[in-house]
Amino acid sequence: MLVGLGAVVSLTLGACAAPAPDGARSEFADWNDVIRAAQGQTVKLWMYGGDTQGNAYIDDVLAPAVAAEGVTLERVPVTDTSDALNRVLSELQAGRTDDGTVDLVWVNGDNFRTGKEAGAWLCDWTNLMPNLALTAPDDPLLLKDFGTPVDGCEAPWNKAQFTFVYNSDVIADPPTTLAGVLAWAEAHPGRFSYPAPPDFTGSVFTREVLYSVSGGYENVPATFDQDAYDQLTPKLFERLRDLAPSLWRAGSTYPANEQELNQLYADRQIDLTMTYGPATLTDLVASGTYPPGTKVLSLEEGTVGNASFLSIPANAASSAGAMVVANVALSAGQQLAKAHPATWGQFTVLDPNELTPDDRARFDALPSSPVVPSYDVLSRSANPELAAAWVPVLDEGWRTTVLAGR
Repeated sequence: MLVGLGAVVSLTLGACAAPAPDGARSEFADWNDVIRAAQGQTVKLWMYGGDTQGNAYIDDVLAPAVAAEGVTLERVPVTDTSDALNRVLSELQAGRTDDGTVDLVWVNGDNFRTGKEAGAWLCDWTNLMPNLALTAPDDPLLLKDFGTPVDGCEAPWNKAQFTFVYNSDVIADPPTTLAGVLAWAEAHPGRFSYPAPPDFTGSVFTREVLYSVSGGYENVPATFDQDAYDQLTPKLFERLRDLAPSLWRAGSTYPANEQELNQLYADRQIDLTMTYGPATLTDLVASGTYPPGTKVLSLEEGTVGNASFLSIPANAASSAGAMVVANVALSAGQQLAKAHPATWGQFTVLDPNELTPDDRARFDALPSSPVVPSYDVLSRSANPELAAAWVPVLDEGWRTTVLAGR
């Protein structure tokens, strides 16, 4: 489904209507209590379903490992994480405080912030997980999620680096800045597009352009400020309105999500795409899905980096089992399997200094990619994320001034 100019892109979270459990806390005394309570439980993991490799990893790799711990893992595919959060909030509003249908959610950013403010997440449980010790306690990406303190309300799972991707067989002299990317798009009408916010990829692209037109992320306050929004965003939306006629189909329609954008790239309808998961490019090129000339586009000013997490709803029916899943997912074996390009290619959240020598050697032995640089290289000039409160107002501003404002 494509988003047209007349469409209304909305995100209904309903947080205000949900009765907040006001800081639901884990009641387990230690990890042994968790293991005992988890036996025989079925955990329903709600996560974005549009990633074929991600789906296969859950079904074929993580689920069997979790089963060995006495827990059944079922993947519930969603189009957007807000679908899961809306379900949790609706059930809490209906008085379902301990028998919810959502046990675990792949989440970050504004969905985490909204859920935390509504008391929708279970908190103070991650310190029970033995494998949390494999992460760096002072890693800023794991302590705050888009500026929102994690506070033991979600377990780290992946790191991500927003990345532009181009077909070098078509673009011999690629741009080296985001301003250059937009200028290239205007010089090559119809060969570039981006997903419509609030899709997470389209949303971060908008934030990247905000940094660019503001002279760098240093000039945009991380904490949302209405005065800063009023001062900075007119230039942002003007730039995106000016860009629109040069987009695929002259900006009359936008891909609804990253999956649709990437399909345009795979079909050679556009020559530039973008992703939060660049490590998956290796398999896409090897399988012939993407052009053989696919390369990562490095920008002088860097791009946004963040982390994603696993959260347990406050009313989860199988909270103990969900803790077990999160702990297994954070193990060295699962993080290694997930990082392999042939499996999923997600960047690990583990600290190499906390690994055994054997595990560290296994990570070091992961195959290098002819397409994608290592995470250390990709994240060398990483830009910080804005606070989550920026996200919905920027998305709405895009809808009213860019999508509907032409």
